[in-house]
Amino acid sequence: MTTITSLRGGAIDAIRSADLDRKTELAQESATRWFARRISLRSPLDAPLPERPGRPEKPLLVPPTQVGKRSLHTVHGRIALLHAIAHIELNAVDLALDIVARFASAHVPNSFFDGWMQVAYEEAKHFRMVRKRLNDLGADYGDLPAHDGLWQAAHSTRNDLTARLAVVPLILEARGLDVTPALQAKMRETGDLESAAVLDVIYNDEKGHVAVGAKWFRFLCAREKRDPARTFQELVRSNFRGPLKAPFNDVARAEAGLTPSFYRALTSTSQS
Repeated sequence: MTTITSLRGGAIDAIRSADLDRKTELAQESATRWFARRISLRSPLDAPLPERPGRPEKPLLVPPTQVGKRSLHTVHGRIALLHAIAHIELNAVDLALDIVARFASAHVPNSFFDGWMQVAYEEAKHFRMVRKRLNDLGADYGDLPAHDGLWQAAHSTRNDLTARLAVVPLILEARGLDVTPALQAKMRETGDLESAAVLDVIYNDEKGHVAVGAKWFRFLCAREKRDPARTFQELVRSNFRGPLKAPFNDVARAEAGLTPSFYRALTSTSQS
């Protein structure tokens, strides 16, 4: 394990790592040390933040339209779904670490970084769980192609913390709250209770992740005396391509602090 010089340094080292075991270990170790206040937020020894996260040679990254869908009633179909989820969770690890490292100089309380390192810790846990389930089914992460849309969606908000919060937790993570319950039910229908149990853990944790995003989005809006729902809509229109997709899990979203006043107006509105 590399010496962790600071929270920002540990996050950057994890983002840069192409070894996924090391990436998740660094993410969780950085979080653990930060929670215990054994490391500082920043250090002059921190490495530069990379443009892209470290990745192994596989999976092959292709446009989203080239990532095929398969029936969950076959083992291959369930492997394809779990592979897609593993890819989402891996990107989520790097995105949580990136918001910590990129905005470590922002004027926010330390509890901001507590929240996002909790997210990074849990996303690392999710990736490992899904990868273990793939292994149980005779597969591994990297066996199938994947798309790069998640990282690209976050790239446009690299210089604006409020926009980053709008796009990553309040659109991308909130989408998981919409689609996961149906996937859980389908996994149980096929008799794959082990995969359903993994999705249960992810779903319950993701509610907390959206809540972290909503909390800090509202905090920044209040500080700038901006209306949260209107600000969200403006930022989405300028930083996210395409309309938001219904159906929405309004109950889970509201529990996380994301009420319909934020997103309902965006379902048929798009601007690149």
